[in-house]
Amino acid sequence: MSSAASLLQGQGSHRTTAPVAGLPPELLKRRAGQRRQMLAVQGVSYSLITSVLLVYCYAGTVPMNIPSAYFLSGIGLVSVFVVLSEAHFNDRFEDHYLTIFQVAAHVALQLCFLLAAPQIGFAFLSVVFLIFGFGALRMTSRQAIITWTLTMIGLAPIFLFSSTPIGLPITTQTERVAAMLSFVLTIGQCAFVGLYGSTMRKMLYDRSFELKAAYKRIEELAELDELTGSSNRRSIMRMLEEEIARASRSGSPCSIALIDLDWFKRINDAYGHPTGDEVLRTFSITMFANIRSIDRFGRYGGEEFLLVLPDMGVCQATQALDRLRAIVADLDWSAFSPGMKVTMSAGVATLHPNETSDTFLARADSALYAAKAQGRNRITSA
Repeated sequence: MSSAASLLQGQGSHRTTAPVAGLPPELLKRRAGQRRQMLAVQGVSYSLITSVLLVYCYAGTVPMNIPSAYFLSGIGLVSVFVVLSEAHFNDRFEDHYLTIFQVAAHVALQLCFLLAAPQIGFAFLSVVFLIFGFGALRMTSRQAIITWTLTMIGLAPIFLFSSTPIGLPITTQTERVAAMLSFVLTIGQCAFVGLYGSTMRKMLYDRSFELKAAYKRIEELAELDELTGSSNRRSIMRMLEEEIARASRSGSPCSIALIDLDWFKRINDAYGHPTGDEVLRTFSITMFANIRSIDRFGRYGGEEFLLVLPDMGVCQATQALDRLRAIVADLDWSAFSPGMKVTMSAGVATLHPNETSDTFLARADSALYAAKAQGRNRITSA
């Protein structure tokens, strides 16, 4: 009952010997707050079990010094861990709750009072069970084995080498009230363990869901160009290789287009790089809005983009790119700056049998070079 709650929020489930270095102040502050809450629960728990002992004292079952000593010993033990916590001694360890030390200390205290007042020994034994019930929520298997072994060593002499009976006195009405209170507190804390375990499971599920979403977002970001939101070079090249392999297997056509924004350096020089960035973003959005769902579009480098067109021959691809060229040219670019005009040129190539991505891209690049040489704002096929 008493020290059981101390383990509720704090079994670090990690090794207690590995130092934790370089922790940010925010984390240290949060840890200290968690430990304060845990230690406050310990103090309340010792007060509750002391109230049960006082009822036994009123019934004449135990002398007054038992509840007094139990309360002072419990609060003194809590105070030791408070001092260690506030001095940030705990933060030297991976398990900053010092789980195994708390379990050992609280179990030892219960066994001492079991020997001091065996006539109500069941009350202290129930606390030992609760300590392990709470501790099991987070203790590692190694910690559980160590604490179980130490507890067994402490219990064995009491049961095997002592003839003193361990009692559950219910002779008088007052003793029955005390026994009832003891069981009520034990059952209440058991229910609290279950609720806490359920909360932990929900928290772990939520964290797992958040981590999966974060990993998915990281994967997406790793394949996206930060400025334009289109696929980055690594991603669009992977998509190109996949489409080449698919087209080779199925025998279907596949075309690509290397696209370049005309005189983009002049735009940056005349209107500034922020405006140039907005032009790139607007161009990407326009492309995404006007290509098929099966097409693949990505930033190849600088103001150059790669468009992969599955199931399109050279004529269809050229027509599709000319349509896109007209859309880009007709946009109201003056919204960024009066008099601004933005056009694009593209080189289109269609996959040849057994062609590699390098030669495929080289042919598209040659076609793009030809489009620029012919005056820009045009589409040329390889």
